[in-house]
Amino acid sequence: MTYIFTFLLSSRLFIHPYELMSKVCHLCMEQQRLSDPQADKVWLRVRKIAPKIVQLLTEWTETFPYDFRDERMMRSLKELTHRLASGDEVYRKAVSQMSQGLIRRLTVLSQYEEALVKINATAAERLTALKAKPQASIQRDMLSICNDPFTVAQQLTHIELERLSYIGPEEFVQAFVRKDPLDNDKSCFSDHKKASNLEAYVEWFNRLSYLVATEICMPVKKKHRARVIEFFIDVARECFNIGNFNSLMAIISGMNMSPVSRLKKTWSKVKTAKFDILEHQMDPSSNFYNYRTALRGATQRSITANSSREKIVIPFFSLLIKDIYFLNEGCANRLQNGHINFEKFWELAKQVSEFMTWKKVECPFEKDRKILQYLLTAPAFNEDALYLASYESEGPENNMEKDRWKSLRCV
Repeated sequence: MTYIFTFLLSSRLFIHPYELMSKVCHLCMEQQRLSDPQADKVWLRVRKIAPKIVQLLTEWTETFPYDFRDERMMRSLKELTHRLASGDEVYRKAVSQMSQGLIRRLTVLSQYEEALVKINATAAERLTALKAKPQASIQRDMLSICNDPFTVAQQLTHIELERLSYIGPEEFVQAFVRKDPLDNDKSCFSDHKKASNLEAYVEWFNRLSYLVATEICMPVKKKHRARVIEFFIDVARECFNIGNFNSLMAIISGMNMSPVSRLKKTWSKVKTAKFDILEHQMDPSSNFYNYRTALRGATQRSITANSSREKIVIPFFSLLIKDIYFLNEGCANRLQNGHINFEKFWELAKQVSEFMTWKKVECPFEKDRKILQYLLTAPAFNEDALYLASYESEGPENNMEKDRWKSLRCV
């Protein structure tokens, strides 16, 4: 199964999945020439390869279901499963279960994508409403919804694990697909839609960063802003304890945005010792050495875990993508003799397999719809709106800031 996973993951750098499927289909047909006078012997040959074909198809439909959103894939699958099912009751049952499981997974994916569209539309509407009546929404902030950092960290973990669970392993490879010079034009492809769940997850990280910055810059009173900063520091610390490194990094990124970091009077009211510790953990120096050490610790805890809570590992996602990108860029797909560089793909599969283990963890915390709804749809300002709110909270300090404030007020 490890071999099948590695093969199915990396083969798409050389050939379309539907082309690979049609080759498998052709192989099966070659073994099953029904016009052959010795039909019984042919079926014996098919029976020899049938268990392997069923194993391949089962692994393919379970681990890479998104490949089957392509009609050409579904056509080949139907043809293949029909051939396998026609000869033996055992295979008929296996094929039926496999097809039902695939349809179920694709239905759930479509529902998730529809839900995301609705969530994004609601978030956009709320932002528009806030711009129209800024004072109307000012009372509604994170602290008025929930002032318990632990509960907010748990709800962030719900969002993270749900979004992680919909990322297909192939998205990591397809995000970086480039032309292999030794292959024909038709055999290498890049489809923007093929990495849409991965992109949606990166967008969630950005949203959380901007939401944190918005929550800090919005309050009129300095004391309130300082309380919001301290609250999010506590949320970030709870995320670290849970093993949710992605939310932790998004919160730190939001606090480090210029419109927030320039609020010197506000920061002077904040006890920053806890924040300094968290920043140290996520320090990018030495290729994120501190974070990687903490990630290894969380991974080890996950392996020996007795409870779902201890199994949670949510990596800092942008860095995971970067690592996979550099592995892909740093090693050639082929060796000098023209052979496939299997060692590279074995390593690639190892990294993606680890991610696959993390994304399967069920979130053990109880859902709080109100908090989830707020985190997903509350208005999050863009950079210009953040600067404007920041200057209105603490006035411009130099000519450059004064000029920027003037230009932003004119927009």
